[in-house]
Amino acid sequence: MAEASKPTFLVDASSDPVAVRIDGRASFQNSTALNDFFKEVIASGKTRFVMDFANCTSMDSTFLGVLAGVALQLRKQTPPGSLVVCRLAPRNLELVNNLGLHRLLTVDTQTTDLTLTTSAPLAVTPEKDEVASARVVLAAHENLIAADEANRAKFQDVLTFLKGRISQG
Repeated sequence: MAEASKPTFLVDASSDPVAVRIDGRASFQNSTALNDFFKEVIASGKTRFVMDFANCTSMDSTFLGVLAGVALQLRKQTPPGSLVVCRLAPRNLELVNNLGLHRLLTVDTQTTDLTLTTSAPLAVTPEKDEVASARVVLAAHENLIAADEANRAKFQDVLTFLKGRISQG
C-alpha cells in the first residue's frame, strides 16, 4: 500500500471494465488527477468502470463529488455507462450511502478480489493555482448536490466560501 502521504490510484485503462484501485487516502489533493483520467478515458469511448476500495484508508467530500460527477456523466451516455465500487470498508460505505451516491453508482458487496492485469500508477497532475483548485472542489460539491438535494444543507457553507474565493480571483 502507498504511504499515507503519497496516495496512489492504480489504473488499468485497457481492461473492460476499466479498473481503478485506490491505495491510501482519496482526497481533494489527488481528485483532480482522477477526474482528468475519467474524462480522458470516457472521451476515448470507455463507459464501464470498477473501483477497488480495499486499500482506501479514507475519502473526503471532494473525492466523493468527483465520483458523483463521473456517475452522472456515465448515466447520460447512450447506452448508459456504469461505475461499480467494491470492497468498501464500513466507514467508506457509510459515506457513500449518507451522500446518496449508492443511487448513482453500483455498490458491490460481493467482490473479494479485483485483479488489475496491466495496472499503472495514475500520473499526478501539476498543482493548479488556488482559483483553479477552488473550481474543481466547487464542481465536486455541486455534483454531490445533484446526486442528492439533501446534501445542499451539508455543504452550503463550503459552496458559499468557494464561490466567494472564485469571484475574488
